[in-house]
Amino acid sequence: MSSDVAGGALQVVAADVEQEWRRAGLSGGFLARHLQTSEQLGFGVDRVLPLASVVKVPLALVVLDEIASGRLDGAQQVRLDPAERTPGPTGLSVFAHPSSVAVEDLVTMSLAVSDNAATDALLALVPPDVVTTRLRRWGWHDLTVRHPLHELYTALGRLPERTRSDLRELAVSASTQGGGHVLPQLDVAHANAGSAGALVELLAAVWGDRVGAPGVAARLRGAMGHQLVSPRLGVELASDLTTLRSKTGSFLNLRHEIGVVTTAEGDQVAIAALAVSSVPAEQQPEADATIGAGARMAVEALTA
Repeated sequence: MSSDVAGGALQVVAADVEQEWRRAGLSGGFLARHLQTSEQLGFGVDRVLPLASVVKVPLALVVLDEIASGRLDGAQQVRLDPAERTPGPTGLSVFAHPSSVAVEDLVTMSLAVSDNAATDALLALVPPDVVTTRLRRWGWHDLTVRHPLHELYTALGRLPERTRSDLRELAVSASTQGGGHVLPQLDVAHANAGSAGALVELLAAVWGDRVGAPGVAARLRGAMGHQLVSPRLGVELASDLTTLRSKTGSFLNLRHEIGVVTTAEGDQVAIAALAVSSVPAEQQPEADATIGAGARMAVEALTA
C-alpha cells in the first residue's frame, strides 16, 4: 500500500472516531501515534484544553528529573495534615490523620490513584512556574502548568450554593469557542492546559528515553503502569495480550486519558484523548466507552 493510500485510510479512521465522539456529545482533541513508524491519526490535535489530572504526568516527569539530577531528595519525608490537604476522592486526600510520605512515593500516589493531595505536595516543592519552564526547555510549548489542584476546588467553593448537577451544567454552558470559561481554572489562558499533540510528543519522548536525566523516563513509565483504573482507553485496549500505561483526567465535564499501549507484537501506540462532554452528568459510561472504542480503532488502523 502506498503512503498516500495509507494516509488516506488513516484520515478516514480519524473522521470516523470524531463522528462517534460527536454522537456521544464529546468534542476536544485526539491523537494516536505509532511510536516505531511515526504514522498517526487524529483531530483537534493542536486544540489547547484544561488538563485536569492529566497535568500529573508532566509534573511527575519534572519531579523525577529533579530527583535524578540531585536537586531534590526522593527520600525526603513530606508531612501532610488533613486540615491543609487538597480535596479529592481517594489517596492521601481522604486520610483522617497526619501522615508523612517520601517525595518519590508522592509521585507514585499522584499517578496510581490520581491523588490530589500528593500532587499539590509535589507542586509545593516544585512550583508550577518551574515545571512550565522545564517543559519549555524540553520543547513543549503547548503544555503549561499554572496552579495547584486545590485552586480548582477553591474556585468552585466561591460559587453560590449549587448541586453537583448544577455545577456540571455550568461547566457545559459556561465555556466559549475560544477556550474561555466563567471559572478561571477552566479558562485555557489561566488553566493547567495542553494539547493532544503536545502530550503525545511528551509520551513519545518518555517511551524513547529522550527526555530527562538517565533513568527518569523509565521511572515514569513504571509509575504510569500503576494507575488503578483506566475507564476510557482501558475499556477496549486492556487485555492479557497488551500493556497499557496511562493517566486519566476528570473534572466536571472533562473526560481525558493519555497513555501508551504495547501490543503482543511489540507495536507501541501513544494516545492522547482530551474530551469535553456536553452532557452534565458525573457518570457517563457511554462517553467513556466511545473514547475507548475510538482508541481501539486507532490502534488497529496504525498496527494493521
